[in-house]
Amino acid sequence: MKFQNWLVVMAALTAASAQALLAQSQANDPSARLKEVLPAGVAEHVLATIAAARSHELPAAALENRALKFAARGIAPKDIEKAIDEQADRMAKGRDILEGARSKKPTGDEVDAAAEAIRKGVDGSKITELARSAPSGRSLAVPLFVIGSLIDRGLPSSDALKRVRDRLEARASDTDLEQLTGSPPPTAAGQANKPAETGRALAETKRPASAGGAAGNGSSGGGPPAGVPANGGRGSTPNPHKPTTPPGKKP
Repeated sequence: MKFQNWLVVMAALTAASAQALLAQSQANDPSARLKEVLPAGVAEHVLATIAAARSHELPAAALENRALKFAARGIAPKDIEKAIDEQADRMAKGRDILEGARSKKPTGDEVDAAAEAIRKGVDGSKITELARSAPSGRSLAVPLFVIGSLIDRGLPSSDALKRVRDRLEARASDTDLEQLTGSPPPTAAGQANKPAETGRALAETKRPASAGGAAGNGSSGGGPPAGVPANGGRGSTPNPHKPTTPPGKKP
């Protein structure tokens, strides 16, 4: 092969490789995917909210994945926009609560978990109480997610907080705490219960959903925006075995 021809072949291979890498990068970029699945105006607003969260050291990736999961489930774009705005506000509030309760800077997982607890109706003063009473250096991510799981299953927030706090004082591990959600809460007698997937719920805040299908592995990604059914507005047959949403819980 002539030297000139060899240069042409190498240039073509290099260009093809660069295009493949660019395509792969775009496919894995939540921001690019949000632009694909949301109307331009909504995508711009959501991405601006996410950028602002990142600049304030909030867990922006959790917001990206939340928006993608809602889009995959067919939630209305304007409701996604509202949900991301509200969750970003809850993250900021949760971060401030944790920083005020402990000298240790909260991790992104802890901030995300605190935001979810607030969304489910846990008062900020109760989160402060939990943070101050927890053993020094103990991550609050799983404890807060467990509180949310117990609330989802019908336990009042004050009772859920007490159960988790008692276990923390007994130096329970994260695995031990997750087992709390596998036993029927005393106020939910007669309801159908199942073991919570707290670790999976925590992982879902970091795992993007497929833009064209079900959300991730089926997780709701933190529940639908306010006033939006989980099935995106389609009719469904009520499940008599599924616990109802506790009053006061914010989607």
